[in-house]
Amino acid sequence: MSGEQDLGITESKAHNPGEWYAEVVRKAGLADYAPMGGFIVTRPRGYAVWERIKGHLDGWFKDTGVDNAYFPMFIPEGYLEREKDVVEGFDPEVAWVTHGGHDELDERLAVRPTSESIIAPFMAQWIRSYRDLPLRVNQWCSVVRWEATETKPFFRTKEFLWQEGHTAHASEEDAWAETMTRLGQYERLYEEVMAIPAVTGRKPDHDKFPGADTTTTVEALMPDGKSVQGCTSHYLGTSFPEAFDITYTDEDEAERTAHTTSWGLSWRAMGALIMTHSDDQGLVLPPALAPTQVVVVPIWQADTAEAVTEYAADLAADLDAEFRVDLDDRDERNPGFKFNEHELNGVPLRVEVGPNEVEEGAATLVHRPDGESEVADREAIVEAVGEALDTVHAKLYADAESHLEDNVREAHGRGEILGTIGKHGGYVKTGWCGEEACDDEIKDEIAAEIVMLPLEEDEEPVHERCGVCGEEAVETAYFAKSY
Repeated sequence: MSGEQDLGITESKAHNPGEWYAEVVRKAGLADYAPMGGFIVTRPRGYAVWERIKGHLDGWFKDTGVDNAYFPMFIPEGYLEREKDVVEGFDPEVAWVTHGGHDELDERLAVRPTSESIIAPFMAQWIRSYRDLPLRVNQWCSVVRWEATETKPFFRTKEFLWQEGHTAHASEEDAWAETMTRLGQYERLYEEVMAIPAVTGRKPDHDKFPGADTTTTVEALMPDGKSVQGCTSHYLGTSFPEAFDITYTDEDEAERTAHTTSWGLSWRAMGALIMTHSDDQGLVLPPALAPTQVVVVPIWQADTAEAVTEYAADLAADLDAEFRVDLDDRDERNPGFKFNEHELNGVPLRVEVGPNEVEEGAATLVHRPDGESEVADREAIVEAVGEALDTVHAKLYADAESHLEDNVREAHGRGEILGTIGKHGGYVKTGWCGEEACDDEIKDEIAAEIVMLPLEEDEEPVHERCGVCGEEAVETAYFAKSY
């Protein structure tokens, strides 16, 4: 930041969300634009948030039998060609390496757009018997998809960070249970860690992962009325095992084909996090993900400086055992500047200490989302701060939940679908006949599409007739504009 004049958000979230979002990302020190179009540089604060997202998920994965591994970022063209028996979706997005130094390669190498074609052949090698199942591997890595024309940090970049899990199972039932386990962990991440209400569903067949039997999704509704596909968990069936010969010898000595899954979450989750909670003062982070959860700011004048700073330092030291704490005792900045800076950077809780607090044996706690303050007893400060951070999370979740509840609407016909999305945004529930043409019609008219269907395929449609063509409905579809 160049100075005090550069501190603060000048754009409005309500009136210019795109420019506001870019300003929050830059001024809160999350990311910068790279010199190559479509790429970003993730700054330490932004990467620290990603590390905390990663830490929660990684722990849950390991608790449920997943081992981390790492596969090369370059995939031989021949491997990718084998995948074409299953997938025809990634070709336009692939970045190719054709030379190593000055020498042309004998075979082009793809920069991974996803890793099924490099992981599946090794799963086929590693699996021989039913005793080798289930096999669960996950990798944290970056992928490149040469599709982004306009960079939106974390939402839309050519290279992005993610995790991709790949598993093999003896039966469809086991593989489906795996698919649901991962979907549940993603839902938990959004709700318990990110303070964002999650809506779970599945993608229509024409929008599922290429080669998948079923693609399930967590969708999150943004304040501007657009939906974010927060992650996906795929039951792949036997399509990849058949293409890559992932088989096993069962207890009866018969050779059988494995059933596989894949599941992933990218740093698009960071985009959803920033967009959902942040405001015109800057970044807002839930306590579980904030690099600094608590900032202690001593407020003094010359005659009280020593007593206040000593009191604040002792208090910060006590809190530091339980929380991620920063003591901001800089002489060169006044309290107002510090308040604004920490609000911009998304610190969930500010603890103010002045002469009155020292005299009374107290501290003033200020919640970042709404500026609500409370006075806590110094002797119970650790408990009070813990409760305040829980309250901050609850406030963030409640606001997002209220927005979601207010923005799920039903529609009874093409004109009503278009009008509702055009006026309000959000999710529009309607009956759907199952034909892709009806999805395309809405997409062509207003750039909205079916973002999900209910998880249960046999659930009764919300209406008897398709909201677009009027034919008999077989599903409930949720239409929305999306990122």
